[in-house]
Amino acid sequence: MDERRPAAPSACCAASRGDSAAAAPPGPRQHIVTRGPTGPDPTLVDLPGGSFLMGGNDPDGFPADGEGPVRVVTLAPFRIDRYATSNQRFAEFVDATGYRTDAERYGWSFVFAGLLPAGHPPTSAVADAPWWRQVHGAHWRHPEGPGSSLDGRMDHPVVHVSWNDAAAYCQWAGRRLPTEAEWEYAARGGLVSARYAWGDELTPDGRWMCNIWQGTFPTDNTLADGFLGTAPVDAFDPNGFGLHNVAGNVWEWCADWFSATHPGTPAPDPKGPASGDSKVIRGGSYLCHRSYCNRYRVAARTANTPDSSTGNTGFRCAADWSRAVREGAIDHLSVRRRQGL
Repeated sequence: MDERRPAAPSACCAASRGDSAAAAPPGPRQHIVTRGPTGPDPTLVDLPGGSFLMGGNDPDGFPADGEGPVRVVTLAPFRIDRYATSNQRFAEFVDATGYRTDAERYGWSFVFAGLLPAGHPPTSAVADAPWWRQVHGAHWRHPEGPGSSLDGRMDHPVVHVSWNDAAAYCQWAGRRLPTEAEWEYAARGGLVSARYAWGDELTPDGRWMCNIWQGTFPTDNTLADGFLGTAPVDAFDPNGFGLHNVAGNVWEWCADWFSATHPGTPAPDPKGPASGDSKVIRGGSYLCHRSYCNRYRVAARTANTPDSSTGNTGFRCAADWSRAVREGAIDHLSVRRRQGL
């Protein structure tokens, strides 16, 4: 089955704090000085880099998103996590540092209305995307607000984390956020210009390959893929590089500032503009649906402000390959042999 749909505002994907009139700035941001272990990590995949075709010219894409043009991008070797950062891992970070997320500091975050329990107190909605509700007390430990918990979800991706929160975790863990180019290279899994991370067909042999919305958005989800909200970080088959859930489940923050235009000849290891208003997010989420947001395509992209948090946005870590070599975590030649190079 394939999918076709018209353009839509970015607020449908991940609401911004700028969409709310109650975005009072919190106090000073915490400085993270404690670092977690920086040795070998078996969850990190070693990728050799090289040149690949980045971007897409999909007729179902969003011109304002700057998916195209298709361009040759060259990357140095790097490492990236097989999984989005889980609640368990984020809890270890918070327990070690006492870190408070932006959602906790602001006192609220955006929650999908369909996940709120019956009888939930009235909430403010985003004008252009009323399924997004401003829920006071919602944050990573309480994804649907004060009455919710992480019971049964420690292996799910952490959500309600801003770009600032993701960067703080990476600093503590001795990692970093992937650049957008690294993210797309890894998400493609070795496929050339495929529409999805697994190929060109959304449901090969009738099988769902990712956690997105099925049915009529936002009122009816048939749960054909087995999930209403988030799924475990290792749900669904990995792509060709061994990465899980690079399509659907949760949006993933990248290091880059967002721009809808790209240089004609990208420099090696591009890192996006030097400044901006919003950071790139990639991969789509459990709320993506063909009727308004098919951004689970591998070339699709959008953005959000660095202090924004929603119930469908998380992140995965990356690291420099040269550092891993120095630490003895990998052997250069054996990795290249494993990659068939």
